[in-house]
Amino acid sequence: MRYIPFCISLICGIVVSAFFGTTTVQADYSLTVLHVNDLHSRILPIDKHNNPCSVEDLLLRKCYGGYARLGKALKDRRAALSLEGQDTILLHAGDDFEGSIFYAQYRGLASVQLLNKIGFDAMALGNHEFDGGPGSLRRFLSKSQFPVLSANTNVDDKSVLAGRIRSHVVMDKSGQRIAIIGAITEEADKLSNAGENVHFSKPADSLKELIKVLEADGIDKIILLSHLGYDQDREIAAKISGIDLIVGGHSKTLLSNSDNKAKGPYPVVVKNPNNQPVPIVQSYGYGKYYGEIALTFDDKGNLKSFLGDTVLLDQNFGEDPEIKNQITILNNQLEELRQVTVGTTTTPLNGSRADCRTQECTMGNMIADAILWRFKKRGVEVVIQNGGGLRASIDTGPISWGNVLTVLPFRNRITLLKISGADILSALENGFSRVEDQAGRFPQVAGMRVKWTPNAPVGKRVLSVEVGKPETGYYPLDLQQSYLLATNDYLATGGDGYDIFKSQSQGYQHVGPRLEDAVIEYLAEFSPLTVNLEGRIQTE
Repeated sequence: MRYIPFCISLICGIVVSAFFGTTTVQADYSLTVLHVNDLHSRILPIDKHNNPCSVEDLLLRKCYGGYARLGKALKDRRAALSLEGQDTILLHAGDDFEGSIFYAQYRGLASVQLLNKIGFDAMALGNHEFDGGPGSLRRFLSKSQFPVLSANTNVDDKSVLAGRIRSHVVMDKSGQRIAIIGAITEEADKLSNAGENVHFSKPADSLKELIKVLEADGIDKIILLSHLGYDQDREIAAKISGIDLIVGGHSKTLLSNSDNKAKGPYPVVVKNPNNQPVPIVQSYGYGKYYGEIALTFDDKGNLKSFLGDTVLLDQNFGEDPEIKNQITILNNQLEELRQVTVGTTTTPLNGSRADCRTQECTMGNMIADAILWRFKKRGVEVVIQNGGGLRASIDTGPISWGNVLTVLPFRNRITLLKISGADILSALENGFSRVEDQAGRFPQVAGMRVKWTPNAPVGKRVLSVEVGKPETGYYPLDLQQSYLLATNDYLATGGDGYDIFKSQSQGYQHVGPRLEDAVIEYLAEFSPLTVNLEGRIQTE
């Protein structure tokens, strides 16, 4: 597809008409794409930290998003564009699951009701859609009134998801055929709980093949709805011809022309192999923004122009009353659960993404200590918990059951592994292998002290490992000795790149309880907590 500046195409049209005496040049076609990504079940309005908005924040007008506000803003914008004669498409770039007590309790069924009411046209399959296993995703898909797309997800006939995930959808807008293709990160097998009957291929290979088929069918307007992340979106745009727009997610990247915190302009433009520009858009996440880009095509399907920006959903936007009423019903059912006090803390428990995926954090210490305490009678010596499994912080004061479920929404079960010291070292190397990306595999630990360096090559970053506790002392990890290690079932089965747990364990078992239940028991035993950084993870 060629990008032809508007002024050149207009001049060409005038010259052709004057020379040949014809007036058959067709009008341009305009389409506006509205989009969100990585909502992560932030159904209620959020504060600047993406946590539920407090009464104080509300009074200070520092609340953002929420599905009722998002729904009204998108509905109003579509209605306004329709009055102007503009076609619109509303897209969700994946990861609606996980992130709040709504997901912990309803497992996606609350979200799908609200997404249906907002009126999405299509959604990309995100890796977090597999967090509850194939069964939870199947229930979501059975209720969804919009297609959930992924061209590079391959589902065996034995899976409950067989026939449920489409590669693409073709929409008819004012006689124009527009293809929406989905793509998911090929790391989804390591980042999620997709099961043995779901496999993920390289996105570029699947996209090239599908685009050829679509173009052969005469479709000349193609949008990639991507859950690949900002960097891979740019790689795809540079490698593959035929894509007119990439609507992205996964990396939670803010692109904006009006926000100085943005990673880049809206849109970011990359030239494809035919030297044609491909606009790339993304709108951060958690429902704090939505994005809008207007596209103009000529009568041959050539993209001529594009213009847009992200929109901050602050309290200047109202809320959709029907959606808000439905949220109130769902929220009331959670209120009793949310308010049950299960413990207290005298120090804040820091569960921030930036900290728990790059260094020792107090939330990580507390969770790992709870696991170690729960199974000390079983002989557990060391604990590894992935930082990506911790999804929120808790302030000083009472801790509610709702707080715990917000921090630990995945309902993981604790798993015990008998494993060698050498394999523990390999597991830690995996944990430190992608700290530059703030990958969720970063290890929060108990029963050991680790020294590492980010300056060494991947696989050689661990400098020393000692086993023990501050009160009993530490001794060097014996690479030949077997240790009883506790972790969660996600890591035990190879999640977040911890393949060593799956392949080298001398036996593992799901012993229960669920991780959040162990934390509740720990809080009941030791509240009020005082949790500090102890030098468990040291950087050199």
